[in-house]
Amino acid sequence: MSKNVRLMQGNEALVEAAIMAGVRFFAGYPITPSSEIAEGFSKKLPRVGGKFIQMEDEIASMAATIGASIAGVKSVTATSGPGFSLKQENLGFGIMAEVPCLVVNVQRMGPSTGRPTKPSQGDIMQTRWGTHGDHPIVVLYPTTVPEVFKYTIEAINISERLRTPVIFLMDETLGHMREKVLLPEPDEIKVVNRKFPKVGKEDYLPYKPADDDVPVIAPFGKGYRYHITGLHHNYKGYPTTQPEEVEELTKRLLRKVERVLDDIFILNTYMYDDAEYVLYAYGITARIAKEAVNILREEGLKIGLLNPITIWPFHEDKIEGLLGGKKKVFVVELNSGQMKGEIERIYPRKDVIGINKLNAELINPYEIADHVREGLR
Repeated sequence: MSKNVRLMQGNEALVEAAIMAGVRFFAGYPITPSSEIAEGFSKKLPRVGGKFIQMEDEIASMAATIGASIAGVKSVTATSGPGFSLKQENLGFGIMAEVPCLVVNVQRMGPSTGRPTKPSQGDIMQTRWGTHGDHPIVVLYPTTVPEVFKYTIEAINISERLRTPVIFLMDETLGHMREKVLLPEPDEIKVVNRKFPKVGKEDYLPYKPADDDVPVIAPFGKGYRYHITGLHHNYKGYPTTQPEEVEELTKRLLRKVERVLDDIFILNTYMYDDAEYVLYAYGITARIAKEAVNILREEGLKIGLLNPITIWPFHEDKIEGLLGGKKKVFVVELNSGQMKGEIERIYPRKDVIGINKLNAELINPYEIADHVREGLR
């Protein structure tokens, strides 16, 4: 057996992957069910010359994570539902100031403190619209522990490439379950690092976008003097009230993500080529839905699975194309139907059926199969 095979929790796999991707700073506050992430970083970051800080709360944790990234260090913070709510204002600042970082939310059952040790998928819409204003967001949500490792690196790369915070979703079950993970060698990993200015300090404009709509922002402390703010700003970083500059900035923030949507949108399928019916599921629910497909296939029902890893942005054209010609879509969620509404926008409402569970327990494949049979009667 390879010496690189490890039995790991999802939370542990995230820490290992982030460090291999170059993360050297973590600020956070212990909260179930994400506490193992903070614990892991506290042990591992000092060994590679990184810094771990336990902050007084989640507001300060998000601020410290942004601050470290502004200074040029790849940075991560992790939390669960109540803490994620507290991060929203500074998340908006990170988006506006174009500061790359990874924000991990290991979901628990809510609202409020809810069931801290139980799984849920109740934060799907909060990840998209939790912070205020018109803003872009990228959210990845894996289904297995090996995928946690793989897509943690991808999320950090996307953040560095687009200079924006990226949200990484898990749920309690995925965070705490253990699976075999084959760790790659460092030279087998593709690592993306943010660009550094090539112009002289006197000619430097921190928020003048490059051809890809992403500005090249120098780390603080490298001799480049500039202003950074959460206000709408001009190319120099100074606040502006000029309508044309405000509109240009707002559209550019959205456009820099939209233009790479095909590159960053990750979606897996299972038994889909001949499918007449669809299970649409994500996160821990997708791996359960996969077994439900097997059960229903044995009964002769042509059903397949669509499993988006990239939850946001919602790739309407891609998903609409995949759903075209299907008879019904069953959206499986551990919430009251947050993603179901997105599917209903692009598919006949009468043919979209939600399969939901809200008692803080996982749905099982036989329950999904029962709901599908009921929906086809």
